[in-house]
Amino acid sequence: MKKRYEQWIGRPVDKSLLRDLLWLATPILIYAPFYMIWFVYLEHHTFAHYSVIHTAVDDLIPFTEVFVIPYYTWFLYVSVTLLFFLFSLDLEDYYKNFIFLATGMTVFLVISTLFPNMHMLRPAVMPRDNVFTSLVQVIYSHDTSANLWPSIHVYNSIGTMIAVHRSRRFNRLGKIISDIIGTSIILSTMFIKQHSVYDVITAFIMAIIFYIMFYHTGMLENFCSKQEEKLALRYN
Repeated sequence: MKKRYEQWIGRPVDKSLLRDLLWLATPILIYAPFYMIWFVYLEHHTFAHYSVIHTAVDDLIPFTEVFVIPYYTWFLYVSVTLLFFLFSLDLEDYYKNFIFLATGMTVFLVISTLFPNMHMLRPAVMPRDNVFTSLVQVIYSHDTSANLWPSIHVYNSIGTMIAVHRSRRFNRLGKIISDIIGTSIILSTMFIKQHSVYDVITAFIMAIIFYIMFYHTGMLENFCSKQEEKLALRYN
């Protein structure tokens, strides 16, 4: 689909543009509290039974606390990329990226509600005492070892890498940097024992399915076109 943002990009920042940005950000403003409320409920609710997720490969992966840095980077990597598309008024990239992320996150919530799961991967005692292990403990204290499948850290990182590769806004270097960040985040989930290899593999499978649905079918094309046309008409 041919992009039309050239029709309005470069307009001066005024009340009408801010109003349009707020309108475009509405899906984020609605979905974010919806997700957080459900997620917090899952974190504080005790289910009668949890399926323990574990693979033999998990035992071969050493706990490496330095990977906590890319793990934390995820929060900026995913959110800043989505907001970049929003403020650049690249509506196709923005909506496809948002819908990709929101769909996977919702599937995660449903799975966690219907099939409660947990891990027993975290070290009982930190093998070392340093700033990195302290940061890992912060994660452990705020995110329980229950309901971590499939990994949203992995799924959203894949979604962000896809969005960057599909965007005309990023050059080859930008895409390489994005891939390095995304790959390091995916690896971090296993090396700080926050996720099982099973979580990672299933997140990849889910990402492939929704990538085909949202980027290789006409499912979102008409919607994105209509949103671009609506915004373009406001600046004609």
